[in-house]
Formats: sequence, structure tokens, C-alpha cells
Amino acid sequence: MAAGRSSGAAESKKRKKSKSPEEGSDVAGGSGGGEPPVFFPPSFSVSEIKNKQRRHFMFMKLKMEKRKRQILRNHADDSVKKRIIVYGNALAKLALKKKLKKEREALGDKAPPKPVPKTIENQRVYDETTVDPADEEVAYDEATDDFAPYFNRKTTPKILITTSDRPRGRTVRFTEQLSSIIPNSQVYYRRGLALKKIIPQCIGRDYTDLIVINEDRKIANGLILSHLPNGPTAHFKMSNVRLRKEIKRKGKEPTEHKPEVILNNFTTRLGHSIGRMFASLYPHDPQFTGRQVATFHNQRDYIFFRYHRYIFRSEKKVGIQELGPRFTLKLRSLQKGTFDSKYGEYEWVHKRHEMDSNRRKFHL
Repeated sequence: MAAGRSSGAAESKKRKKSKSPEEGSDVAGGSGGGEPPVFFPPSFSVSEIKNKQRRHFMFMKLKMEKRKRQILRNHADDSVKKRIIVYGNALAKLALKKKLKKEREALGDKAPPKPVPKTIENQRVYDETTVDPADEEVAYDEATDDFAPYFNRKTTPKILITTSDRPRGRTVRFTEQLSSIIPNSQVYYRRGLALKKIIPQCIGRDYTDLIVINEDRKIANGLILSHLPNGPTAHFKMSNVRLRKEIKRKGKEPTEHKPEVILNNFTTRLGHSIGRMFASLYPHDPQFTGRQVATFHNQRDYIFFRYHRYIFRSEKKVGIQELGPRFTLKLRSLQKGTFDSKYGEYEWVHKRHEMDSNRRKFHL
């Protein structure tokens, strides 16, 4: 009996091993080849939630997730399309540029002049007060204005730099750095003294200019430049102030050499006066051995100030290295005489709603 049972068990094992693949797939749950069955999680339905508030919350959550996925998918498609368009336009421009270059080389001297790109600056509205150097009236005004003694070398610039009451650390550092790039200038902290009392003292001590740095919320935001003894006085809005340590790839500290002064794009009568005011801050006869230059660049009535040093790499190549500080000025008003906020007579005042209606109309 024992032998019969053992032989029957052996035959049943052989039958299990010799099952067809179709039968094995049924046992494996449809995976085939003896692989373990795959069990899927039950489908979730929001309608099965009995709590009404919880059901509404889950419904809105799923709806928002679906909307986010759709937005991301559309955004990805749009970004790909934009890249394709930009890349195609770049290739087309490059091919056109090469074609025009070959045509110009083939024509040689007969090639037409290169077209000038259109910008807001070169499309500006013509100003009737644009300065003509050959105009006799302009020459007479220059010979009789308040800056004539400086340009006739009768006076030497001597500048006093002060601040608003209780200046913060950043404004103090900016004032000190500004004094280091304007020769023959001194820093004086007001300590509550009114400007109307400072100006007579400056005139008595032979100062030719007074610079006042104003601040708001620990940020320098204004500059008053008053030419002594009889004015004029200009009020500027100051922005984008960068100290030396905040400028990347800056050079070493500026030396005591007298720098060159570059005035760019001061074309109108008003701009001409502002340019002469900036020029009168620096002494005559710059010391070229110091290789330092102060630039006042006017573009769209914004005056950008930069202080650089020349670097001669070879006889033909010259580079520049920024020393700092840098800032941007926007003229707010030009007043006749010295500073007087209450009874002063203004020669020009910036009225934003009236003067800024045309983007191509500039005043400097």
C-alpha cells in the first residue's frame, strides 16, 4: 500500500510539471512564464465619499491638479514652439547676414552703405534749443554765464560735500568714495545745520560748489549741486548707486591724479548748462599718467556716471577697468541762484505728466 501511494504522488508531480503554457498562465494571473501575478489597486471614486464637505474638497483638489497638469503640458508645448521659432529666426538671420557679406565683398567699393539701426535715441524729436557750437549767441552765453570764470581759468574748483541730517552707514561710505574721485573736495557732516546757513560759510571759505547727498530709508536717492557764489542749483534724483565693493571685477583704489572728464550727448541748451556744471567740478589740466577718467553719459535724459582707469595691453589695444562708485542721475529742476526751496526762481522744472507724454522727446 505504501509503495502504491508513493508512485501515485510521483505521477501527480509529473502531471503538474507537464502542464501546458496556457494552463500556467491561468495560475500566474495572466503574466505567463511562471511570473508572479500583478495586483492593481482598486479604482477610487470621489462619489463614494459620504461626507459632503470632504467630497467637495477632494473634487476641487482633483480638479485643480488636473488643471495644473494641463497648464504645464501647454506651457511645455509653447516653450518648445518658441524655441523652434527663435532658433529658426536666428538661422535665417545668420544666413542673410552671410549672404549680404558676400555681396558686399563682391561689390567692393561700389557696395551701398550699411543701414543704421533704428533706436529711440536716434529717432528723438528735434529740439529747437539744440546747441550749435558755431552759434554766436551760444558763444556769448558761455562767455557770460556763471561758469565762465572756471573755463577762463580764473578760479580753481573747491567742493564741499555734505549729506542730509543723520546719514546712515551706506550713505556715509558713498560720500567718502565720491570725495576720493573729485579732487580738492572735502566732506562735512551737517549735524542739523540748515543749508541756508552752510552756503554763506562756503562762500566765505572760497568753495566753488556744494554737493548735498539726500537719503531715504538708508538709501541715497537725491543729489543737489549748487554752484557758488551765484548759482545755479540743480536737483537730481539719484538711483542705482553701487559702492566699490559691490562692483564686479573692479580695479584698485583710485589714485590722487586729476582725472579726465568726458561729457557725452549733452546737446540742448539745458543739457549744455548741466554739462558745464559737471565739468566745473574737476580741475583743469588732467594728469594723464594716472590713466583715470570720469564719464557723464546722457542717454534719454538719464545721466550715467562711471569712473574708469585705462589699461594699455599693447600699442594698439586699450582696455578700461571700472573703479567705482557708480550712480544714475535724473534732472528734476534747475534753479537760478543758490539753494532756496521757498523763494527760489526756477529756470526749468520736470513735469512728468506733461513732458513725458512722448517717448522720443528729450530735454538734455
